[in-house]
Parts: sequence; C-alpha cells; structure tokens
Amino acid sequence: MTTIAPLLEICKLTVSIGGHSVCRDLDLTLQAGERLAILGRNGAGKSTLLSVLAGLRNAQSGEVLLDGSSYAALGPHQSALVRGWLPQARGDAFASTVLETALVGRHPHLARWDWESAADAKIVRQALAAVDLAEFEQRDVQTLSGGERQRLAIATLLTQAPRLFLLDEPIAHLDLKHQIAMLELFAGAARDCGAGVAMVLHEPALAWRFCDRALLIHGDGTTESGPAKEILTAERLSALYQYPLQAVECDGRISFIPL
Repeated sequence: MTTIAPLLEICKLTVSIGGHSVCRDLDLTLQAGERLAILGRNGAGKSTLLSVLAGLRNAQSGEVLLDGSSYAALGPHQSALVRGWLPQARGDAFASTVLETALVGRHPHLARWDWESAADAKIVRQALAAVDLAEFEQRDVQTLSGGERQRLAIATLLTQAPRLFLLDEPIAHLDLKHQIAMLELFAGAARDCGAGVAMVLHEPALAWRFCDRALLIHGDGTTESGPAKEILTAERLSALYQYPLQAVECDGRISFIPL
C-alpha cells in the first residue's frame, strides 16, 4: 500500500535566534486539509519558526519536508508552487495598482519570459472579490489603509494557489468582520481544496474555533502540540502567556477571559 507523505513534516527541528531557543527536537506533521495554530508570547519565536518552515531561514538542526522533499531538493520554483508565505511585515517599494500587486502571486505559474494572461487576471479578480477588494483593483497600493493592505497581501497569496499556506499573523490590522471572514476563507481552502494551513495567531479563542491542531511556543525551547481542543485549555494558556485565563463556553464555543 502506498503511503502518502504529510504535506508538511518537521523532524527533530531545533531553532534558535540570537542565543534564544525557539524549539528543540520538534516533531510535527501537517496533513492536507489540516489547520495548525501557532501561539506564544511576544518574542517567543513564532515568526522565526514560521520562516524556517517556509525555507527562508536555516535551523540549527533537524529537517523540514514538503510532500516528503526538502527545500533544497525542490528548489525555489517548485517550492513556490507548494507553499505560500504571508510575512508579518512588508513594504511597497514602487507605486502599483492593487491588480498589478496581486498579479505577482501568479509568477510561480509562469515560464521565465511569460506575461500574465487574461486567465491570470481572472484568478486575481476572484481573489480580490474573496477579500472584499473587488472595487479596488485600480487603486494605488500606497493609498490603502493597513487593513486593506493586509487583505491585498492575502489576495496575492490566494492567486499563488499554494497547497500549503504559512501565515504570520494573517488577521493583523483587520477589523472584526474581516478577521472572521479571512479565517473562514482559509478554513474553506482547507476544507474544499485540501490545503494545509499553519498560522500564527494571538487570539486563543479563534485558534480553538478555526484550527484542528495547535502548537504552543513557550519561549524557552519547550513546545506543546496536539489537537486544538485538547491543547487550548485555560491551564495551558495561562502558563503559556504567564497570565491567568478562564475558559467561558457559549453555544458550544470557548472564549478565554483574562482574570
């Protein structure tokens, strides 16, 4: 019987930065269709770990595999067809329209000297509509608000159409309506398209609601991982954030309230 490799596999991964230990000997897998929340205090190393998972930073030891292959074996182009990366911060060096910016997401799908086609533009317009920017395609990106720019970054990632989404604070700068809408969007990508999603979140209740799995980064090299509804408890989260929390249930959903 053929064994299907996990979409993302982390093997004995040790990561540190500036003498600070992020994780030690971390083992974790993410299957197609699964959603993983990464939580921890400020400075614990969540973004550093995610950049290692994206192949953008080297680990001290261990291995990161996509579909059973390393980034070195896949190469930059093939890697970009498998995983998409949403960084926490970005800049716009040149003025461009919303449509032109989102079209960048199609570049992994183009041959070296190809131009974007009408089909690519259609994909972009569908992505812009999905993030509530359908009427913005001719706007200069430098005129957008922080929340609008965040949604444009998500639309650009959607046009890339990766099988694995690595998201560093995807709902930063967003109002409540768009926070829920973007999390539902990625939940739909996992459910309907079999995409894997790993995202850094700061709101445990949203992680509990929208993710299957959770990874807690304690900031001293220790980690905890497992099913979200088992890992995300008031006791564990109080220890993680070093502040007492209480779980409150309403209509089958959990919120965590600071005491």
